[in-house]
Amino acid sequence: MGSDPRKQSKARAVEVVDQLAEELCAISHEIWEHPELCFEESFAHDRLCDALEGHGLSTRRHAYGLETAFEARAGSTGAEVGVLCEYDALPGIGHACGHNVIAAAGLGAGLAAAAVAEEAGGRVRILGTPAEEGGGGKVFMAREGAFEGLVAAMMIHPADQDLATMDVIANQQVIVEYHGRAAHASAAPHEGTNALDAAVIGYMAVAALRQHIRSTERIHGVFLDGGDKPNIVPAHASMHWYIRAANMGDLEDLKARVLDALRSGATATGTEMTYEWQDPPYADMVTDETILGFYAENAAALGRPVARETSRPVMGSTDMGNVSHEVPSIHPMIAVAPAGVAIHTPDFASHARGPQGDSAVLDGAKALACTVIDIWGLDRQ
Repeated sequence: MGSDPRKQSKARAVEVVDQLAEELCAISHEIWEHPELCFEESFAHDRLCDALEGHGLSTRRHAYGLETAFEARAGSTGAEVGVLCEYDALPGIGHACGHNVIAAAGLGAGLAAAAVAEEAGGRVRILGTPAEEGGGGKVFMAREGAFEGLVAAMMIHPADQDLATMDVIANQQVIVEYHGRAAHASAAPHEGTNALDAAVIGYMAVAALRQHIRSTERIHGVFLDGGDKPNIVPAHASMHWYIRAANMGDLEDLKARVLDALRSGATATGTEMTYEWQDPPYADMVTDETILGFYAENAAALGRPVARETSRPVMGSTDMGNVSHEVPSIHPMIAVAPAGVAIHTPDFASHARGPQGDSAVLDGAKALACTVIDIWGLDRQ
């Protein structure tokens, strides 16, 4: 590797990941086998903390006000870089977003960076960030100072291809309720006001709105409640909506349009509509090009060149976007499944525990650890 200290530190970090390979893949499998929903990730939290402590890192459990968040630090001088782990699953389809891979790769990167921190003159902060799937764990952690003092933050995210970035758009959820009046649906329907009809009309109004929104915008919702029995005019109905746009400004405009569409159901049926925006909103992602350049070079050295453009973009929302507005950040995608296998599907979940998922754990850990070392090198220039 020559006499370049940075290359030597990278070689040592890669060696550490190779030494940890069996353990990292086993942890990925164990988390996959124990899928936990947002803010309920007790098994993953304990398993990752046990691993950190087992390798000599003092670990703060239940960190930053969240029961399933954690933090570990290494290094005594120099710039401090954050490596993030996610580990929550999806209802019904488990780790169909591959957060078991994110968790194990983040753990491996953190341990590898910690092993060379003193010789490379940098510091690493390993953060366990729960509830990415709609709960916004990183936002709550940020409010408690989890990312203060970092010069960079990073993670990898599974996909069906190696990409420099994910098309991360802003997102906010809203719970909408319609309140009507119950009546016997046969004997006295004229005495009722139908909350389910209101919800259906509101849904169809949003469906019509979808024809006239930007290509970067998305609206999707589900019914939560539509009544109790067919012979009772429904007095209550509710829905859960995701509203997404390219950035926070566009999101505010689209939110107003969606509420107008949903109110039409209440107006048409003589019912009342109430709504509650879910905290926190998710911001769009701001990718730091310098850090991304380091990651791309390190991934390519591992045989994983990352594409800057693709005919199959991965679009979605993540609370990593919020972090990127506070700290220079990257969120590259790493292939864990064959091309064309979409995330949030049962097929993708199976690959997240398969050979490609294991390869992504190890390559992701190496690429992230080497990127941490590159950032430390900037601090010394």
